[in-house]
Amino acid sequence: MTDNKDELGRIISSLRGKLELEKGFGADFVVKGRAVEATPEKKGDDRARNLAILEEAASTCIKCRLSEFRTRVVFGTGNIYTDLLFIGEGPGYEEDQQGLPFVGRAGQLLTKIIEAIELTRQDVYIANIVKCRPPDNRTPRQDEIFACTTNYLKHQITWIRPKIICALGNVAVQNLLHTDKGISTLRGHFHDYDGIKLMPTFHPAYLLRNPGDKGKCWQDMKKVRAMLDEVKGS
Repeated sequence: MTDNKDELGRIISSLRGKLELEKGFGADFVVKGRAVEATPEKKGDDRARNLAILEEAASTCIKCRLSEFRTRVVFGTGNIYTDLLFIGEGPGYEEDQQGLPFVGRAGQLLTKIIEAIELTRQDVYIANIVKCRPPDNRTPRQDEIFACTTNYLKHQITWIRPKIICALGNVAVQNLLHTDKGISTLRGHFHDYDGIKLMPTFHPAYLLRNPGDKGKCWQDMKKVRAMLDEVKGS
């Protein structure tokens, strides 16, 4: 009987922690959805090899001026067999130091966002429009974006083959959709990116500065979760 009570206590504690997480993200309810399992590597599937070759090429890239300022190339990380790809703007200081995307304060919030839709960072893949940190964290310039997306990001998307892209912030959304419309206009519904469903939403760094918009981001992420369940069930 004591063992059952202990187990019940652990379950309650886990649920309470999840509710606190979602409350911190700006949600007051729980998303019901199944976790997305990592797809095992299939025989004849060469995406791992192709991505490794691409990452090696990116590690010595000098195709734009950003290579002059970087400490490390931030190629991307996560499950290369995922159905869900997050794309942000570019590395910041901490990302440049570690060579990993979204590891600073904005990354911590992104982790909460991912966990709030019943996933972990290991379930998804995370990349950026540019793979080198712009000096002084300025917005990437168009020639830098063109060089990086043409040579690297487009190939990443092709080889990962996600069913859904979640584009974080104006730079990611506008360059993926080739539009000058802002995130506030584009968010809230899916767009098409070469046959892939793309959901624009606010960048976590923006949400840290404007926490009042977390609720809008949460609405976007609920739609992502629902679409993810739909494509997994089809």
